[in-house]
Amino acid sequence: MTEVKKLYRNVKHGKIAGVCAGIADYFEIDPVLVRILFLLMIFWGGGVLGYIIAWFIVPPKYEI
Repeated sequence: MTEVKKLYRNVKHGKIAGVCAGIADYFEIDPVLVRILFLLMIFWGGGVLGYIIAWFIVPPKYEI
């Protein structure tokens, strides 16, 4: 049976709220790439607002 992937904020490996680390875990890519994308989105508009919305909507996942 296939495991269902879920999007979580990775609080353990996150720099601010774990949004970028959680997105990187979901897509199995390097978190630095996601962080760079969010920085570029700040200059194009919507990056800060999108991050804040994701901070409140995406549930946290606490790894031990």
